[in-house]
Amino acid sequence: MRTLTKTLVTVTTAVGIAAGSLATAGTAMAAPTEAPQRVVSAEAAAPLAVNNLGLTRTEARKIQRVAAARWGYKGEIDGLLGTESWKALQRWLTHWGYPDDEIDGIVGPNTVRALQRYLAKYYDYDGGIDGIAGSGTRAAFKRMANDCPDC
Repeated sequence: MRTLTKTLVTVTTAVGIAAGSLATAGTAMAAPTEAPQRVVSAEAAAPLAVNNLGLTRTEARKIQRVAAARWGYKGEIDGLLGTESWKALQRWLTHWGYPDDEIDGIVGPNTVRALQRYLAKYYDYDGGIDGIAGSGTRAAFKRMANDCPDC
């Protein structure tokens, strides 16, 4: 009897150790490794952003049609004013004497100031030429988009 008890205790201990080792090994092997994360700087992401300055997609499509017809926009007429749309709009503003420093497709303060000057002359914008696309700038830009006769 003592031999049987000793054998059972030994077998139970061996099975317990083996089970514990397997459980630990299974957990260690099943643990996922973390994938490296790609960090994108704000400067790198900014040119990819869409900025409709308050226009609906329908209104933005009107602007894109004019930009395609007159200012070299070759992208989709999708109602999303992205980098290429804004490059065309910057060419247009520069043509009309509202310089923007450079044609880069970024809607920064210089582009907004140039747009504000144009909107003040033709679309009843009466706010400051401050480079901030506030509600007055956005409202005048909407008027411009909706005033397009051939869009």
